[in-house]
Formats: sequence, structure tokens, C-alpha cells
Amino acid sequence: MIKFEDVIDRDGRLVYTNVGDSMKPLIRQDRDILIIEKKEGRMKKYDVPLYKRDSGQYVLHRVLKVRSDDYVICGDNRYSKEYGITDRNIIGVLTAVVRNGREISMTDIRYRIYVHLWCDFFPVRAFILKAKRTPKWLKRKLKR
Repeated sequence: MIKFEDVIDRDGRLVYTNVGDSMKPLIRQDRDILIIEKKEGRMKKYDVPLYKRDSGQYVLHRVLKVRSDDYVICGDNRYSKEYGITDRNIIGVLTAVVRNGREISMTDIRYRIYVHLWCDFFPVRAFILKAKRTPKWLKRKLKR
């Protein structure tokens, strides 16, 4: 089985569709095409790295904070931050999303506005996401 990092090393980029909803509303599962390119140097705040957890799981989430030795990362549709992701974990960085045949660059002004609104108000986003999930959580608990 070929690994994502092997494709990026060989071709300089990886083009694929994702599995999961952790980056909604930016990325729609099995519908959008993602372009991941090899990243040189450190990530910046708001970059979307493809990284590999120590468990071997591939993850595509957003950098919320750059620290001296690692990054604070979270999916756009998540409210739990992940700590301890280092440069050794990072395989590449999202450079574009292709939706309905149109390429959305990560430098596009509309994308940049979305990123700031979605990330700069993280506590509000976290509250909204938790509130949306609470009825489902309660329903599961009450069924037991």
C-alpha cells in the first residue's frame, strides 16, 4: 500500500478526496478534491497541514497556534484542540480545494476571510458546535 508521504515525495503533491467531517464547512467528505503539497519550513497560523499521528492515522486539521516546538491544531468542525504535533509529523500542506470543478486557493481573499471569522472567534465556534451536539449526546445517553 502506497503512503501519502511517498506520493508527495515522488510527485511533489497529493490529490485526493477526504474521509470525515472534521474540516466542514470548508471541506465536504467524498465531494471536494484536495491538493496537498510538500511544505518546506515551519507551518504558519491558519495553515492546514496533512499530518500523521504517532498511531499512524492521517489527519488534515488547521493550525491555530505556532509554538516553538509544536503546533496547536484543530479541525474546523471540532472544538477540542490537539497539542504536540511537531514538524516531524507533518507530511504536506493544503494549497487548494476543488469544488464543483472550481479551484479555491488558500490565498483567495474569500477563503482568508472565512479563516479569520472561523478561527479568531474559536470560543464562539466551540460553544456553537457543543450546543449542536448536545441533543444528540443526550438522546444516546437516554437510550441506554
